[in-house]
Amino acid sequence: MPIKAVLFDMFDTLMLIEHDHAFYNPSLKRMHKFLIKNGVKVSFSDFKDAYIKARDALYVEADAKLEEPHFSVRVSNALRQLGFNFDVDSEIVSGATNAFCEGFMEYVRVDEYTAEVLQKLYGKYKLGLVSNFAIPECVTKLLALHGLSKFFDVVIVSGAVNKRKPSPEIFQKALEKLGVSADEAVFVGDTVDADVIGAKRAGMKTIFIERRVQKEAERACPDQTIKSLSELTATLERC
Repeated sequence: MPIKAVLFDMFDTLMLIEHDHAFYNPSLKRMHKFLIKNGVKVSFSDFKDAYIKARDALYVEADAKLEEPHFSVRVSNALRQLGFNFDVDSEIVSGATNAFCEGFMEYVRVDEYTAEVLQKLYGKYKLGLVSNFAIPECVTKLLALHGLSKFFDVVIVSGAVNKRKPSPEIFQKALEKLGVSADEAVFVGDTVDADVIGAKRAGMKTIFIERRVQKEAERACPDQTIKSLSELTATLERC
């Protein structure tokens, strides 16, 4: 079956998170600064502890179903623990979420080959993005900031649909929107469990971009393995 669509993972595939994911604490501090400015008077230490407890409790429940509640849920839950009654739709919670996003974005850069590769594939294939991230608005901002939005026919982010890779559902949503069957699509990603195994279970061909050594990669049997996005165009011709 000829390939009609190419779908990509976002982070550490098309965009790289720098400094070994060191964004977390600075992003929490930016979120805390926003809260302080808006009348939520709590120490950073107390806020961080409440946030981590809220995040971890949320994922204990969500992991079993491969769900991805929006980031605002954990922020709201953390603030409730501290005695502040803000629901997920409040301006305070959405503002704090946006502050975290802005901090995170400072640690993200586009792979040097991303724009070139997408330009070559654009028009030849339908293009999609399927990303695990709890702040879908942040993915949208990054794509727009770097001029990449125009290349994608569909963008599915886990925090927007409350499902995350490797759940077959998130891949199926993308395929449905593209109007292609799984055997007409290939998925490109850097993570064995979420990207390779998840996409294969959804019936797609897979190209594993090996950003770092993952022992499980060989057993997962991706259809192709590449070391750089620069190899992707030629590799697709062999799928």
